[in-house]
Amino acid sequence: MTDTTDIAGLSFEAALAELERIVAELESGKAELERSIAVYERGAALKAHCETKLKEAQLRVEKIVMGPGGSVGAEPADFS
Repeated sequence: MTDTTDIAGLSFEAALAELERIVAELESGKAELERSIAVYERGAALKAHCETKLKEAQLRVEKIVMGPGGSVGAEPADFS
C-alpha cells in the first residue's frame, strides 16, 4: 500500500507535477507490472490530494466573495 504521509505535505503544484510524471511513465508502457501497480496507486493518492486542495481553494474563494452576513459581493466562482 502507498505511504501517503509524504503526499499530505505536498503543495497542489508539486503533487500535480508528480502525477503528470506518473501518467507519462504509465503511458510509456516501459515499467514492469509491479512498478506500474505501485505508481498507479501513488497516482490515485496524488489525484485525491489534488482534488482536496482544489476544493479547499474553492471554499476559500467563496468565502472571499461572500461579504459580511453572507451577502454576495460578486458572482460565486464556478469551478466545475
